[in-house]
Amino acid sequence: MKSQESILIKSSIGFNQRFPKHRGWLNMAILEVQNIGKRFGVAAVLNDISFSLEEGRVLAVIGSSGSGKTTLLRCLNFLERPDAGRIIVRGETLYNSADKSSYTEQSIREKRLHFGLVFQAFYLFPQYTAFQNIVLARELAAKKLPDYQKNRKNILLEIHRDGMQLMEQIGLSAKKDFYPYQLSGGQQQRVAIARALALKPDILCFDEPTSALDPELTGEVLKVIRSLAEKNTTMIIVTHEMQFARQVADMILFIDEGSVVEYGPPKMLDSPSSERLKRFLERY
Repeated sequence: MKSQESILIKSSIGFNQRFPKHRGWLNMAILEVQNIGKRFGVAAVLNDISFSLEEGRVLAVIGSSGSGKTTLLRCLNFLERPDAGRIIVRGETLYNSADKSSYTEQSIREKRLHFGLVFQAFYLFPQYTAFQNIVLARELAAKKLPDYQKNRKNILLEIHRDGMQLMEQIGLSAKKDFYPYQLSGGQQQRVAIARALALKPDILCFDEPTSALDPELTGEVLKVIRSLAEKNTTMIIVTHEMQFARQVADMILFIDEGSVVEYGPPKMLDSPSSERLKRFLERY
């Protein structure tokens, strides 16, 4: 639990015409991933992965189990350190494999805050209520502010106000004081989403957020993610929900055996250019 808690606390080309009034101006690349490679021993898990993500857009990452999707997210969130490549957010190079020695644990923690990660499992802290799970990381971070002791009351008031707004956003304000064991799986995952949003990351990442849920609860979580897309939240979503990816994503990244096979707008799923993507889609 301690290692998970430290992760959580110390811890984006095709214009989509579905939201023309909201997304027409969003054309700045907030994230650039350049030639990312990752090996575990002799096994190459990621090979020369490159893509960019514009602010306010949604990227869906698809592929078979074991293709490297989760490892890619973990590299972006600095839970794994890439062996090759660069990660750039808002023009700032957060990671350059050619300069690994300059990255201290403290600097990695700070860089991780650019990303919010929602795991497959919920990883809520069982000893805290839903509301406490949402505000905990921000409360702890606030303690490091130079004016915390002087303005503690106002700082906590703002954090708690934002926390309640997030609870309303995920439709769980009535369950503010419920503990995780009192919530359904879908409700727990929605709390996990709000917790990731609480630190206001530049990019929100989802690692198959519905994989542990039954179909009815899956709908609850997908509804929240869809609402975030409508609010121009920059997101990367690893998913096996193909219909959801078509509806929500602005771009699709198809990975197979650690390499990018196809990258383009959702319409590429209707006429894939590679045999590998065709075979993959036949399963769905």
